[in-house]
Amino acid sequence: MAQRDIETYYENGQWKNKREGTDRAFGAGYSTKEDAVAAGREAARADKVEHIIKNQDGVISGKNSYGNDPRNVPG
Repeated sequence: MAQRDIETYYENGQWKNKREGTDRAFGAGYSTKEDAVAAGREAARADKVEHIIKNQDGVISGKNSYGNDPRNVPG
């Protein structure tokens, strides 16, 4: 089964990470965005999936891909 992308987001006063399509965060809540991003990056690298980083307002602020990138992308 393919791994799902990792999402870093803010909820209830804490930064969290979860796999897309799930409701539960994994790991502990983080007090800073930087800590949550570092943990999310590590998980995304280990699973070779995309890491999606959101701001406090839920807007995507960045994406990083750590595997399975398409090679024949036009443009």
